[in-house]
Amino acid sequence: MDGLFRCSANYVPLSPISFLERAAVVYRDQTSVIYGSVKYTWKDTFERCRRLASALAQMGISRGDVVAVLAPNVPAMYELHFGVPMSGAILSTLNTRLDSTMVSVLLRNSEAKIIFVDYQLLEIVRGALNLLSRKKAKLPFVVQISEDTSGPAISSSLPPINFEYESLLRTGHSEFEVRWPADECNPISLNYTSGTTSSPKGVVYSHRGAFLNAISTVLLNEMRSMPVYLWTVPMFHCNGWCLGWGVAAQGGTNICLRNVDPKAIFDCIILHKVTHLGGAPTVLNMIANAPASDQKPLPHKVVVMTGGAPPPPCVLLNMEEKGFLVIHSYGQTETYGPGTVCTWKPQWDSLPADERAKLKSRQGLHHLGMAEVDIKDPITMKSIPADGKTMGEVMFRGNTVMIGYFKDLKMTEESMSGGWLRSGDLGVKHADGYIEIKDRSKDIIISGGENISTIEVESVLFSHPAILEAAVVGQPDDHWGESVCAFVKLKEGRNADAEEIIRFCRARLPHYMAPRTVVFEDLPKTSTGKTQKFVLREKAKAMGSLSNI
Repeated sequence: MDGLFRCSANYVPLSPISFLERAAVVYRDQTSVIYGSVKYTWKDTFERCRRLASALAQMGISRGDVVAVLAPNVPAMYELHFGVPMSGAILSTLNTRLDSTMVSVLLRNSEAKIIFVDYQLLEIVRGALNLLSRKKAKLPFVVQISEDTSGPAISSSLPPINFEYESLLRTGHSEFEVRWPADECNPISLNYTSGTTSSPKGVVYSHRGAFLNAISTVLLNEMRSMPVYLWTVPMFHCNGWCLGWGVAAQGGTNICLRNVDPKAIFDCIILHKVTHLGGAPTVLNMIANAPASDQKPLPHKVVVMTGGAPPPPCVLLNMEEKGFLVIHSYGQTETYGPGTVCTWKPQWDSLPADERAKLKSRQGLHHLGMAEVDIKDPITMKSIPADGKTMGEVMFRGNTVMIGYFKDLKMTEESMSGGWLRSGDLGVKHADGYIEIKDRSKDIIISGGENISTIEVESVLFSHPAILEAAVVGQPDDHWGESVCAFVKLKEGRNADAEEIIRFCRARLPHYMAPRTVVFEDLPKTSTGKTQKFVLREKAKAMGSLSNI
């Protein structure tokens, strides 16, 4: 009987590339992308992505090569999510908030052969290439993404640009034969998460994991056929929570948005009849507290998926009062973005509004693509009691857990020791099986959905000539979730004020990583001389939300 049911002859590797191929047939003439006056159909998008893959192949891109991109949510960024893997290469989307130093580190670590860069971010790439040149590193080809789709002339004063995006597409063939992965566990993308400049953490996704998580995000977002998705989640973040691929699966319309602000969100919802969008609690807070002049009554229910930090219940309430249906998900870069969802239970409908909001702010249970999520004792690996009180570490396992960290087998093995991905987050499990995050076992600060390494910020603070000691913790912020709060002790006889120190850090770090509060005092220490950060966290918490100060 075993031989009778073998399926190897019919085996085809799973890949989200197939979503685009199908959309080009089923939804051929339906609108796929809208960006200002630019509008494409699914037939157009499939052809453009094949031309892109063809052009990359002609440039010498082979299977397994890395192609990087530094761009906001514009059509080219969306097309690269298909065109790069269709060429057999691995897509690496870089955070647009990074500075030249970090971009140079990531380009060197990934050994990217090409970097696509939006015209507004060329100065960052210029600085990165200069740094790479000084280290005698091989420079990647540079492709400029322009706002003008006709392909404008390229200024010689800009970084050494080899190609312009639209011009490059015209060199490709629309009938290019897609390079499907030989194995569905082959890499499709490389996403860098928090790490220092000396040790970047590159998270590797597989075609299989991306396929499954894309379908899972469609399901947990309750996306029917032909949704209209507004891109308020950065596509560089976990490949847009895998929803770029997911929208293609449903033949939806992608509304690309270069800059996210409340007015643009409300305007797009009305103009394009948006059905879905997403974002960190920061985005929800922005919408909930938008000026009255920017707000518009919603013509229909709009689904919003949020994650990145536990959303404040008051924000959830405000959003739902405005006509949004908030879906709370939780995960990490290592879980392709969303790994759990707080699926709503009918029996909660009759509860008071504030109680409903508190329940929705829980992280819930694993979605259908993830095999399991649990709260475990990190030492014994035993599940903690489902009593809503006992704390343990959140752990995942399943097909939508990363392949591993790029070029770092040791860190990969440590993070998945015991057969589970260790999140580093501490939480509890309630009697109904839903989990709730309570704290973080590490000192990572999450601001606006972005992870900030305290070690990296502290290293900059220590380089200030007037600072003797420094420690960084997260301070509550109703807008960003958390902001960076620095506690510093000055050297004897030296002077510096908070504004000077903040300017010093902003000159050496991406601005979102720089402290927004500086407190001058002696740092509490343990008997072994270690800074007691839990004491500082309590002090920062007692200061209240920075947005309210």
